[in-house]
Amino acid sequence: MSLDVRRARRFAAPATAAVAAAVVTMVVNPTPGASASAPQASAKTPTAKNVIFINGDGMGAATRQAARLHLAGMGGQLAMDKLPTSGQLTTEPDDPKVVVTDSAAAATAWATGEKTYNGAISVDVDGNPLATLGQQAKAAGKATGLVTTAQVTDASPAAFFSNTANRSAQDEIARQYIEVSKPDVILGGGEDWWLPAGSAGAFKDQPAEDPSEASKGTKGNLIAKAKKAGYSYVSSADQLNRAKSGKLLGLFANEEMFQQRPEGQGDVYSPVVGLSTMTSKALSTLDKNKKGFFLMVEEEGVDEFAHSNNGTRVLQSMQELEKAVAVARAYVATHPDTLLVVTGDHETGGLAVEDTDATDESGTGISAEDGPFSIRGSEKSFYIDWTTSGHTGVDVPVTAAGPLSDRFTGKHANTYVYDVLRQALTRR
Repeated sequence: MSLDVRRARRFAAPATAAVAAAVVTMVVNPTPGASASAPQASAKTPTAKNVIFINGDGMGAATRQAARLHLAGMGGQLAMDKLPTSGQLTTEPDDPKVVVTDSAAAATAWATGEKTYNGAISVDVDGNPLATLGQQAKAAGKATGLVTTAQVTDASPAAFFSNTANRSAQDEIARQYIEVSKPDVILGGGEDWWLPAGSAGAFKDQPAEDPSEASKGTKGNLIAKAKKAGYSYVSSADQLNRAKSGKLLGLFANEEMFQQRPEGQGDVYSPVVGLSTMTSKALSTLDKNKKGFFLMVEEEGVDEFAHSNNGTRVLQSMQELEKAVAVARAYVATHPDTLLVVTGDHETGGLAVEDTDATDESGTGISAEDGPFSIRGSEKSFYIDWTTSGHTGVDVPVTAAGPLSDRFTGKHANTYVYDVLRQALTRR
C-alpha cells in the first residue's frame, strides 16, 4: 500500500457498524500476533480472576523518583514501588514519521499487542480494527471498567474499549462504549463529548476557568442513550457515593478533571471526585461479577502538567496516583487472585532530579529548573530539570503483584503487557 493511501486511511472517518462487527468477530476468535517474548501458558500457570491495570500517564523512572523523595523521603518507598515484581518497558510506536510514542499508540500496544502509528486507537498501521483487552475480557464473561482523570474517551482508556483511526473522534469513542464494548463502569471527565453542541449538561459551557470548554458531540445525547442502555448516570461526589450496583457512568468535568497550565497561570488540580474514590467505587461495583473483572485506571495529570513543565502539579498528581495504587493494593491483599500492574505509557518532559546547586540553576523556558521541592523527613530539597515540553523515548518502569506478575521481570516491549494481561483475562 502506498504511503499516501495509508495516510488517508489513518485519518478516515471513525469505524462504522461494519467495523464493529469485525471487532466482535475478533473478540470471539482473537488472532493478533503475539510478541516473540510472549509468556507461554502451562499446566502450572497461576490463574488471575481479576486484573487492575494502572497507568500513570507520562510517568517515567525519574517521575517516580521525584515523587518518592517528595512523598516518602530518602530511603522511603511509594506504594507502587512496594509491588514485588519490577521491570522495564520500551515504548516506541510503529510510525513512519516519529520514534517517540503518543498515548494512543502506546495504549494500543497494551490493549491489542500490536504497535501502530501515533493517533491510532486500536487499529493497525493500515487502519484495520484490532481486538482489544476490554472486549476480550467482556467476551470471557468478566465485568469491565475504566477510571481516569482525563476525558473517559481520551486515548489511553479509549484503546481498551474502542477502535478508531483518529484519537480526536472522542464522541465516536463514547458511542462505541455504549453500543459496542459496553464497559460496566465508566468514570472520569469529558462530558463535552457526550452531548451535542448547545446542550450543556451538569457542567456549564464556556466556564471562566477555560472558555474553550463546551459540549461538542455529533452523535446525539449519549448520556440519554447510556441511561436507556441501563447505566446510572452521576456527576458529583455525592451521587457517586449513593450509586447502587449495576452499570455506572460518571462524568465529573467538561474535559480533564483539572486545568493544565504552567504554574501560577491558572493551573488547578482539584477534581470533583478523586482518583482513589473513583477507583474504590469501580472495584466495589465490578467485584459483584463472579467471573471477575478487568479495570483500567489512569492518572492523566502527570502527563498534562509535565507538558507545562509544572513540577508542583506533577507531584500533586503523583500523590493522587499513589492513593489510587494504595486502594488497589488493599483490594489485592484481600483478593490474592488479582493481578495488579502499575506503569506509564511514556515519559513526558524529560524530567531529571537534580541537587540544589546554585551554580547549575540556569536556563529559561523548557530548559529551566523547577523547584526547590521538599524531601519528606529531611531538611534537604531537590530541583526538577525539564528538557522538553513533549514526550521522550526513554524506557518506563513497570511494577506488579499477584498471579502472573513475575512475567514482568526484565525488559520487554510495551506490547508484552497485552500478552500477559490477555493470558490472565481469557485463560479458563
